[in-house]
Amino acid sequence: MEKRIIECVPNFSEGRDMNIIKQITGAIESVEGVRLLDVDPGRDTNRTVVTFVGEPEAVVEAAFRGVRKASELIDMSKHHGEHPRMGATDVCPLVPVSGLTMEETVVYARRLAERIGEELSIPVYCYENAAFEEKRRNLASCRAGEYEGLRKKLADPEWKPDFGPSVFNVRSGATAVGARDFLVAFNINLNTTSTRRANAIAFDVREKGRMVKGENGQMINVPGTLKCVKAIGWYIKEYGIAQISMNLTNISVTPVHIAFDEVCRKAEARGIRVTGSELVGLIPLKSMLEAGRYFLEKQERSTGVPDDELVKIAAKSMGLSDINRFDPREKIIEYVIAGNDDQGKLRSLTLKDFMNETASESVAPGGGSVSAYIGSLGVALGTMVANISGHKRGWDHRWKEFSQWAEKGKDIQNRLLSFVDEDTEAFNRILEAFGLPKKTEEERVARNSAIAEATRNAALVPFRVMEAALPAFALIREMVEKGNPNSVTDAAVGALALRSCIRGAYLNVRINTAGLDDREFTEDLVSRGKAIEEKAIQEEESILELTGKIINRSGQN
Repeated sequence: MEKRIIECVPNFSEGRDMNIIKQITGAIESVEGVRLLDVDPGRDTNRTVVTFVGEPEAVVEAAFRGVRKASELIDMSKHHGEHPRMGATDVCPLVPVSGLTMEETVVYARRLAERIGEELSIPVYCYENAAFEEKRRNLASCRAGEYEGLRKKLADPEWKPDFGPSVFNVRSGATAVGARDFLVAFNINLNTTSTRRANAIAFDVREKGRMVKGENGQMINVPGTLKCVKAIGWYIKEYGIAQISMNLTNISVTPVHIAFDEVCRKAEARGIRVTGSELVGLIPLKSMLEAGRYFLEKQERSTGVPDDELVKIAAKSMGLSDINRFDPREKIIEYVIAGNDDQGKLRSLTLKDFMNETASESVAPGGGSVSAYIGSLGVALGTMVANISGHKRGWDHRWKEFSQWAEKGKDIQNRLLSFVDEDTEAFNRILEAFGLPKKTEEERVARNSAIAEATRNAALVPFRVMEAALPAFALIREMVEKGNPNSVTDAAVGALALRSCIRGAYLNVRINTAGLDDREFTEDLVSRGKAIEEKAIQEEESILELTGKIINRSGQN
């Protein structure tokens, strides 16, 4: 399952006193599960832009703590700076990165806005996607008049805050809380030193376009070819080249790969070559994966390859290392957040280390984790045959068919791989529950409840392994019937592995439910598991029979 991640980019009206800034960021970092990515203070603007990420609930809590600390430390009646502002925390946008929709992000933004208004008595306007009415979508409209005009604005019924009092907060001003799309800063390198030519290309593609003189002599606007894109051309003395500097304000409308290819086309039309590009800041993983798939599809190659390969293809295709080396661990937001999260995980071990860990005196990993891993290998064999088949000479017209199967296989194998650790973690939670105190009656009741809940979860994990693995038989059957005939036995071995995975997982379902008092839960889970096991046995036997026939035909030829 994709991890739910939100980015928050609050702007605080203090860019000179690092002690205040550190106290604010300290409040943000006090929330477990939040990772501070960037702190960018500006002396002239007297404003600091902070970037942090994490799971939604943690981010909302961290944002609130940051806003609260800013309200304690920043006095807007004494604030001066070049940047427009109306509050100690001027704006606080939430940005969906992965695992949740914009609609869900809006709910979190409004929840944060309501808490700021009620608990801190700060007037709050919701903007962009979180706005309750169209005229408040635009941040500039919400901030019009700035801090100095706020008292008058709050007295106008038309500008009653969405949350908080319609009372001028002299110290903290007002705050705008929003939900917006991820903004990607993306520069494209050109083989020219001409700022004028770079600007011409920028005007060709940016949504705003350019102003030109019409037939009647009046100036008219000609929009550019890319929506949700801001762009300008400039010369970078450090690199000795001109660039197109772009802000992609909605990467679901114009992704990085589309922007890159469009600049390539417009540059070529002006006799200029694109030599590469660079990312300024971070980019979501899904953007790099989409780019990798896009460039593979242009080559009519299978897109059902590992994520690392998709990222590599994307980086190579867009020349992201043209100026500075592109390191996915430093540029992809999910990888930055994860850091060393895989450290200590079974999935991070080598094959040899996993084998040795399984063989050790420790009771985990055990049959559940091994069953999940066997299943992931079985599906991987089917995925491999799909990828091989897509490259078979004479089958070029079928690349899309096999690519789609490979994508399905990749998804299943990754889900099964995640269960390798989840099964061991479930077992460890049972051990933790057994270790709870049991001296008093209240402690005994709590301990027994914790043991029962952990045991139910330990039974559900292998059952979910069974559910995840069963659909992979469709991939294996398709590859045996229609895939590269030279790899038919590879696919068949995948069927053997899937059957072992499902039967092994079912054994764990049965043993983990054996001691539960909840008979309704147990009988239902065991019954559903038995049906999956029987289906898996039928599928494996049928696939092996088909494989044997194909081998026999091959021998006769």
